[in-house]
Amino acid sequence: MSENKDPHVAQSGTSVESVKFVYDFTEGNKDLKDLLGGKGANLAEMTNLGLPVPPGFTITTEACKVYLDSGEEPAALRDEVSAHLEALEQRMGKKLGQADDPLLVSVRSGAKFSMPGMMDTVLNIGLSDKSVQGLAKQAGDDRFAWDSYRRLIQMFGKTVLGVDGELFEDALEAAKAAKKVTVDTELEAADLKKLVTKFKKIVKTECGRDFPQDPREQMDLAIKAVFDSWNGDRAKLYRRQERIPHDLGTAVNVCSMVFGNLGPDSGTGVAFTRDPASGHQGVYGDYLQNAQGEDVVAGIRNTVPLAELEQIDKKSYDQLMQIMETLENHYKDLCDIEFTIERGRLWMLQTRVGKRTAGAAFRIATQLVDQGLIDEAEALTRVNGAQLAQLMFPRFDESAKVEQVGRGIAASPGAAVGKAVFDSYTAVKWSRSGEKVILIRRETNPDDLDGMIAAEGILTSRGGKTSHAAVVARGMGKTCVCGAEELEVDTKRRRMTVPGGHVVEEGDLISIDGSSGKVYLGEVPVVPSPVVEYFEGRMHPGADDADELVEAVHRMMAFADRKRRLRVRANADNAEDALRARRFGAQGIGLCRTEHMFLGDRRELVERLILADTEEEREESLKALLPLQKKDFVELFEAMDGLPVTIRLLDPPLHEFLPDITELSVRVALAESRQEPHENELRLLQAVHRLHEQNPMLGLRGVRLGLVIPGLFTMQVRAIAEAAAERKAAKGDPRAEIMIPLVGTVQELEIVRDEADQVVAEVEEATGTRLKLAIGTMIELPRAALTAGQIAEAAEFFSFGTNDLTQTVWGFSRDDVEASFFTAYLEKGIFGVSPFETIDKDGVGSLVKSAAKAGRETRPDLKLGVCGEHGGDPESVHFFHEVGLDYVSCSPFRIPVARLEAGRAAVTSAGSDHR
Repeated sequence: MSENKDPHVAQSGTSVESVKFVYDFTEGNKDLKDLLGGKGANLAEMTNLGLPVPPGFTITTEACKVYLDSGEEPAALRDEVSAHLEALEQRMGKKLGQADDPLLVSVRSGAKFSMPGMMDTVLNIGLSDKSVQGLAKQAGDDRFAWDSYRRLIQMFGKTVLGVDGELFEDALEAAKAAKKVTVDTELEAADLKKLVTKFKKIVKTECGRDFPQDPREQMDLAIKAVFDSWNGDRAKLYRRQERIPHDLGTAVNVCSMVFGNLGPDSGTGVAFTRDPASGHQGVYGDYLQNAQGEDVVAGIRNTVPLAELEQIDKKSYDQLMQIMETLENHYKDLCDIEFTIERGRLWMLQTRVGKRTAGAAFRIATQLVDQGLIDEAEALTRVNGAQLAQLMFPRFDESAKVEQVGRGIAASPGAAVGKAVFDSYTAVKWSRSGEKVILIRRETNPDDLDGMIAAEGILTSRGGKTSHAAVVARGMGKTCVCGAEELEVDTKRRRMTVPGGHVVEEGDLISIDGSSGKVYLGEVPVVPSPVVEYFEGRMHPGADDADELVEAVHRMMAFADRKRRLRVRANADNAEDALRARRFGAQGIGLCRTEHMFLGDRRELVERLILADTEEEREESLKALLPLQKKDFVELFEAMDGLPVTIRLLDPPLHEFLPDITELSVRVALAESRQEPHENELRLLQAVHRLHEQNPMLGLRGVRLGLVIPGLFTMQVRAIAEAAAERKAAKGDPRAEIMIPLVGTVQELEIVRDEADQVVAEVEEATGTRLKLAIGTMIELPRAALTAGQIAEAAEFFSFGTNDLTQTVWGFSRDDVEASFFTAYLEKGIFGVSPFETIDKDGVGSLVKSAAKAGRETRPDLKLGVCGEHGGDPESVHFFHEVGLDYVSCSPFRIPVARLEAGRAAVTSAGSDHR
């Protein structure tokens, strides 16, 4: 709920009867989005600014919550709506649906967060068999009146009464075919009148009732339908995709109608104050003459660029440009605007902070700083790590040999390759089978959302930058090309015909470039992103478009680095990864997994160590491993000279270093059947059987391995200490930290630490070098988190291993559950997101928070970090900042994301503290 404490908003202990459920547009403001929804709050703000907004009122999200909780509207709501409707009628000088000169209204959804096309809208409410005559007379245009009436029945039938929309579409197509025309604007009044009769018959047949003639019944049913649409399948799916809470509810906006379908001097459009695809300033948007707003976003007719409005209606164009400048300066951001022109008079129907592509977000943020509209801290809130990660994806190689077959509007950038599919069901089905797909449609609608999520990219033959496909794709970060008119899409026959007659069948590979709008046959090769080249040091800010983006990213990263408190380290196991991480801005290594050093050629040595029967055999294996380990660490310390390197001692379950039991059994059986020598294999098989575990992840691993196999951990500690001494002798600055894995009790840590301290002392004496090797532990078991205060007595640092901590807290085996039931859990809303992707704040997070607090109570200077995969997740980084960790550690590729989010976390928490 908004922090603006309105006395009419339900607070704890407030009765529903005392709550105000309806606000006139003159009563609200843009800061009441929790209560009035984004659309209602912004309509109120534009009204306050004196902009031309049609009068109306907003039913609050509180009313929606009561309705969704109880199944009934609040008792006071009808009377409040009646009072506001009466005031609206007095202001407009006409009554809702009256026969001679009817007031018509739209009923639109409006949640706090933009959910384009996901919830319901009904236009032209108030039209009936009687009032349509009055509208025709008042407008002096029979065609307009009957067109508006058929639109009402079509939208109301589908949205409110649940009639299959295809029935109306088929009837409309049949009417155009009978008239031998291709667009609905060519239908005349008599044609539309017949279509109204047909539409009413469809409603009667499908619903068993007549289309309602009472205008108040129309409005009340439409309001309920908008409330219900909050829990519609597509709305719930969109919220899960965008991580929007499910308990917010939607507001409902009742607005007096203005008409863009009154002829060539009327129209409707969508405008952006900057290009949402690139961020460049200019005139961007779409306009459609003689149309209502839904025609533009539905993409059913191709629009003209907004710039052409200057030739069509210069007065309205000039006024719109002035309003756009006013709104951008007022909101201090890219604004997305819906407008209608009614016989030369401009009306503003909506504004909101516009969705944009990742590249546009970075460009716009820096532009607004340069214009003095926002400061650096605010700029950081305008971009995010997910957008930065998107910019680091590869792009198409323009020098490759390609076969371009079409070009549309570059609606949402990216390089997408996949098999052509022509409906959402197939897109989802194939995607779940591991296929990459491109969803191809004439135009998308909200029912296509699940297919759009499943696809690598979206291609449509109709629509522009403000069509449903474009807006939703930009919001999701999906590659999208819209309005490729030269491509003939036949969804029924599941094919697309390209210029020259070539046919793309379902399953054929195609490539689409959302940055240029180009469409190619086959698979186009990709090249690294310029942003990755920048982080690698191969590209520097410059003048062309790619370099302009790099400059924006460079500046935002500099902002973040200046603001952030959290340090960012890398998960890296060798010098090559460490060097790359350092180029990406890593401030050390937070996790070096030494088990990765033992694979390959060294696996046999480890195998011999584990299976050794005598102390002599064990010492021989350790002696062979020591110089190899030392060399690993020397290279790592050299790559990360002057920065901390946290080395985790051997952690994996034993089975990872032993032969597969089934494969070994087969080898022994074959040898026996052939009467071949197999003493070594048999001995090995017996040992594998002896060491076999039903659940290796909870078995002999981590600190348990070090305690059971004498000399294993001390060999590793000696290798670390000798490598550090060698680097110091070479005038280097090694900063090694030794991490003991899978500790569950302080006694385990104390035993290993005593042994380690003794080894370090021996190396110091032998080399004459003073070594400062911090020793700490991973917190990855619930018991470790719960006894963190005790464990801190023996640990100089904690590193939270959130991968294993998540598994052990939830009782999940990650390798199994993600493939088996996580999809169902996500679809049912049990998870908003996988707990392995974003930290579970309530469960795993609460253990991290309490362990950090307990550890520092015991040891105030205890260093705290995280080295699970959550260290590179944007939302999780904010949590780690909030609970006071010192650093996060993640894979090299995620380091820029973590740096950016650490800066954003510092800014947003400072803003919260200030408020």
